[in-house]
Amino acid sequence: MNEDDSLLRRYQALLGAVPQSVWVMSPAGVVTLLDGGGIAGELWRPDGDASWMDAVHPKDREWFERAWLRATRRRSALDATVRVRLDGSPDRFRYVKIIAAPVQDRNGEVEWVGTTTDAEDHWRTRMRERLLARMAAVPAAHDLSEAFLTTAAAVVPELADAVAIFRVRNSVEADAPSGGLATAASPERVELAPGLPPLPPLDDAFLLGPVARQAIDSQQARLLVLSPQGAPPKGLSDASLQWLRKARATGVALIPVLVDGQAVALATIATCRGNPPPDEADLSLLQDVFQQMSGPLRRTMELQNIRDKALALQQSFLAAPPAADGLAITALYRPADSAAEVGGDWYDAVRLSTGSLAVSIGDIAGHDLDAATAMGRVNSILRGLAYDSGPAASPAVTLRRLDRIVQALDSPSMVTAVHAIMRRQTDGGWRVALSNAGHPPPLLIPRDAPSRYVHGLTAPDPPLCVADTLVRTTLHTVLREGDALVLYTDGLVERPDTDIGDSLRHLREQTDALVRQGLPLPALISRLLPSVQNRRDDIAVIALQARPDG
Repeated sequence: MNEDDSLLRRYQALLGAVPQSVWVMSPAGVVTLLDGGGIAGELWRPDGDASWMDAVHPKDREWFERAWLRATRRRSALDATVRVRLDGSPDRFRYVKIIAAPVQDRNGEVEWVGTTTDAEDHWRTRMRERLLARMAAVPAAHDLSEAFLTTAAAVVPELADAVAIFRVRNSVEADAPSGGLATAASPERVELAPGLPPLPPLDDAFLLGPVARQAIDSQQARLLVLSPQGAPPKGLSDASLQWLRKARATGVALIPVLVDGQAVALATIATCRGNPPPDEADLSLLQDVFQQMSGPLRRTMELQNIRDKALALQQSFLAAPPAADGLAITALYRPADSAAEVGGDWYDAVRLSTGSLAVSIGDIAGHDLDAATAMGRVNSILRGLAYDSGPAASPAVTLRRLDRIVQALDSPSMVTAVHAIMRRQTDGGWRVALSNAGHPPPLLIPRDAPSRYVHGLTAPDPPLCVADTLVRTTLHTVLREGDALVLYTDGLVERPDTDIGDSLRHLREQTDALVRQGLPLPALISRLLPSVQNRRDDIAVIALQARPDG
């Protein structure tokens, strides 16, 4: 044995004691393994004319090939962590760390000497920490879009190619299978990697298939592996299978998201374009990531529960206005979009006598259950005062009495309101007396003239609960047959970064345009409302139009 052989044997003995393998690549691309330590025996080895680059995971191949070509051109070292196929399994990959350096022989030819070290556990630990840290930063939202967006963006395209997340609800239906339990879902978030075909339209609610119901009922993730040659897995809809074929999907994972032992969301995750389906380690990581949604979901559901209670309480006070001869009354309440809390808006109308009516509208400062509770209290007190005072009372005096009572009860911090008394005249019209406590001005819509606001020569009186003693004013107007008076809350006119004067002018111009179209009052009021997407505050409206009897 010569000295070179002795040194080689000693070097190989040393390498066998460390968890890595050492290899040499010739200028022709032939790989020679100096030592099979570590995971070398598990890694895929090219046969015949196959390239060693074929062992790299399809998702990593493009960037890794660029990195390798850059290193060879510059004759610089390569340091990369990449997924490499395991021997004998086309769909099983493992993360390895590759370090390689160029070595020039006596003839000037460059060969590469490199090491390969198992990096699977390290990579998964780092990935888990990174993804869970992103999820931990997701706050409770009034809707779930932020939590769903963060989760979907975290796993696409690194862990999956397509993600669709659904809110799940269970209900008992007569025609539902298996004893009447129907599982329905609403799509909340869809995330697709670039280049995938668009998903088919998803209905707002649809009955989930058997596989999804099994995942929800068992509260266990399900993995369906799709083979281009094999039969499609059972339990998927025709539309889903059609899209999966177009996307060259290889696997679909169904992961239920649990909150307090109940499945409240379902994540559907697909690997596509021939990428290998998730293995057990991938599925475990995906489950951990999506289960991190349970915290934001729980907090959001708690906020939604409070909002629902406030909305129910609020609407319980918004009774239908009474019928009145010679007067058509349209009243409505619209909550803000689902991302906002419930406010303290209200309207009310109470008959005082034959031919007289008390009408009010108001808004409590705040957007929560306390505001809705305070709204009910203030509304009830005002209704009682109006009925006790009768049709001859001054609205300004009634609001002043209400102000003293509310301040004595130490209720809300601020209340705006319009209170009006309407009295029928012998000619069929209505005389209106009203007082405005810091509220947007009522809009008068004459039958034969442009609309105008009912307000005094100065600004409206201050809101309630801002001073102990105030002299409030009463304004007067008349409704002739065909005229209408619209009382509304600030959600109809206030917009972010918009002057209130401009908003009031826009409301009047929009109203006049709708009047010219000949719309009846209920349709006109509906057209004035902003869309749900643009509704940032609650809106209450009560509109009254003088008309002939009968």
